[in-house]
Amino acid sequence: MYNEMMRAEIWLQDHVDSQQGIEDLASRLGYSTSQVRRRFKQCFGLSPSAYRDRLRLEKAARLLAFTPFPVQAIANQCGYQNHSAFSRAFQRYHDQTPRQYRHAIRLQLRHNPYCQGDNGHPPSFEIHKAPPRQALVTRLYRQARSNPVKVLQEWRRHVKNIDGLAERLKLGRTFALMHNMPLRSETERVDVGPLITNGEASNIPIPASFRLLKIPAQHHARAEVESLDEIPDVVQYLVSDGLPSKRCHATGDPLEVEWGEDQIELRLPVQLERA
Repeated sequence: MYNEMMRAEIWLQDHVDSQQGIEDLASRLGYSTSQVRRRFKQCFGLSPSAYRDRLRLEKAARLLAFTPFPVQAIANQCGYQNHSAFSRAFQRYHDQTPRQYRHAIRLQLRHNPYCQGDNGHPPSFEIHKAPPRQALVTRLYRQARSNPVKVLQEWRRHVKNIDGLAERLKLGRTFALMHNMPLRSETERVDVGPLITNGEASNIPIPASFRLLKIPAQHHARAEVESLDEIPDVVQYLVSDGLPSKRCHATGDPLEVEWGEDQIELRLPVQLERA
């Protein structure tokens, strides 16, 4: 049941901007709507509709924090067709109007060690376009208000006990998507697993809790860090100070992390400003 409801949760994430309902999800899974509602709530503590509302409002928070888009455009990207309904829902969840939140969170993001001068020189980074890649990932969840970086730190121990995953993949470079970094979230989730080549994709048996993730070519802010613990501060610096200096902004898409034995690389998806 857990793997099926994980797929349901991923479907909800992928359809936050859609008007498709739980009936469409139930049909995809081969269950009745009442079965999906009951089983989903057993796994996630919320109904599918309430969970998608939470995903929508957390996506809206990222777009308000990271992008210059107007509030109406953000509402539309998050599945709200009515601006007033969006503003009311946002204020209920975040205790601020969208405009109040945007102002407050941008001030908060500037309060990081690099912007305050407490942690040495700001990290160096470059803007580049990464080629498309593929990874075999599973989705890991964490409790609200716990440290999301711990999910990545525990991965090496977790992967050793996964049946059906080739030994070579357990020892190779790891890829992760961190969906809400650096903002707080009640729905924090991390997709993590080994990178694979195009030739391997059709020949590798996929364990039940994994899926093939296709990572599109996209512009990123690329930075290297020495420790996973540095990730929150570096991302916070990039979105508040680093990216504006390069005439670009974060898109609100998940942070990509790739690491092996001797290197940790961050890739934050960005949109370049028009000249």
